[in-house]
Amino acid sequence: MKTLEHLFQNNKDWAESILNEDPEFFKRLSKLQAPELLWIGCSDSRVPANEIINLAPGEVFVHRNIANVVVHTDLNCLSVIQFAVEVLKIKHIIVCGHYGCGGIKAALDDQDHGLIDNWLGHIKDVGRLNQQELSNLDGTDKVDRLCELNVIEQVNNVCNTTIVKNAWKNDTELYVHGWIYNIENGILNDLINTPISGESALV
Repeated sequence: MKTLEHLFQNNKDWAESILNEDPEFFKRLSKLQAPELLWIGCSDSRVPANEIINLAPGEVFVHRNIANVVVHTDLNCLSVIQFAVEVLKIKHIIVCGHYGCGGIKAALDDQDHGLIDNWLGHIKDVGRLNQQELSNLDGTDKVDRLCELNVIEQVNNVCNTTIVKNAWKNDTELYVHGWIYNIENGILNDLINTPISGESALV
């Protein structure tokens, strides 16, 4: 069986480079996890949360799944949100999608993808809710617009979780953001402009 020894060497090289820059880094990191950000992103290997916002380990709490979907029956995602909000006391939840998302593309075609079609159904729902707008688009434009609309819908889903609503009822400082990442140039864009907070959500 082929081993992955090169990854262990990569790890040693990485740890050594960190220690060369900051000898106390791992000692500090092991003491406490206190990020202010929860990142809900896509599982796509080209969209690593910490790297694209240039933050070190320990600064971002991360949940990823195919097409950055937030479903009210997904106990995995809800548990992450609850832990982030109630235990870590994070101040920002970022839902981040990306253009050219494979999950979005798969939701738009009429092919059988097996088990994952059950998950893609959530994205198909977003497409159905925005059918009129999407019907005027095709190709890449259609995929990219559904990527954006999906982020906006998942932001709404985050805001409507009992966890976030209860936090806002208790006057917790918590903001929800909707971003999209362009793999072709490495740039993030804000789709919401003004982050959603308890004050704005309860208006």
